[in-house]
Amino acid sequence: MTPYLLTEPATDDNFTEDAYLAANPDVVKALKEGLSLLSGRQHFDIFGKAEGRCIRLPFSVISEAKIKKLERIKPLLREDMSFTERKGLLFDFLNAELRSLYNIVNTDAVSSNNYDRDVLEIIEKNKGGLVLDCGAGCRDEYYDNVVNFEIVDYDTTDVLGVGEKLPFIDNAFDAVISLSVLEHVKNPFISASEISRVLKPGGNLICSVPFLQPFHGYPHHYYNMTGQGLSNLFEEMLQVDKIEVNERAVPIWSLTWFLRNWVNGLSGGTKEDFLQMKVADLIELADKYLDKPFVKELSHEKNLELAYATVLFAHKK
Repeated sequence: MTPYLLTEPATDDNFTEDAYLAANPDVVKALKEGLSLLSGRQHFDIFGKAEGRCIRLPFSVISEAKIKKLERIKPLLREDMSFTERKGLLFDFLNAELRSLYNIVNTDAVSSNNYDRDVLEIIEKNKGGLVLDCGAGCRDEYYDNVVNFEIVDYDTTDVLGVGEKLPFIDNAFDAVISLSVLEHVKNPFISASEISRVLKPGGNLICSVPFLQPFHGYPHHYYNMTGQGLSNLFEEMLQVDKIEVNERAVPIWSLTWFLRNWVNGLSGGTKEDFLQMKVADLIELADKYLDKPFVKELSHEKNLELAYATVLFAHKK
């Protein structure tokens, strides 16, 4: 098992505009939205140095390792699915039919979830085998024993496809990880079945799905789940050993995310007044606050992002 680092701290000596923007998608977004930034260099000089921002290293860092890994993956690919092989880059199973069927659209969003201790232990345990990262996102570290499966063509993506129809043979992988992915999948029940199918007997799965999180499209966000709901996806196919809330999933992450995004939806005096409120000011029954400016002035988009619930209205054709 060899990890290849694809980022390093940005400095005046190693700075290039492309490498800085590749490592900092929030800066790219700010530039596109015209938020008083002229370039990545300007952001680096004003903010990035103090924030310890990184640059993205060139693809050549992982090119040889990727070629070797793709050779290991090839015997595990299904023969009943068509694909395009981009030599030295990836296997592409994401054809127009699958895109349409599972609502896959092009996106500028960049997904990346760092590996925690439990995941790193699984990768280390299977250093002589292959681990499937189902919905890997854009990795800052490229492991030679982890197959990065994605709907987006990142430099670290090994196989393009959809979670509802994994392009691998049965019992292909020694372990599978799926981190904050199934909420973005159109049919998580089928995806769970596919994950179970490609996992070897005796192999381990680590799967995390949000429960109390705001809407965060990638580009879609279909389902949050309780622990019982997550277990229900897999328990007919796998032995569920435990459901836990680790350090990356304790409630403080939800609380700070909700409050931070709420503040970002306000402006002017209402924003300042909201920032001065104490926890004690916010724990009455909700109907006490319905006429307050910090509730009424949230936009429709912010209400959808932070909604307590959504209500569907429909009719039959």
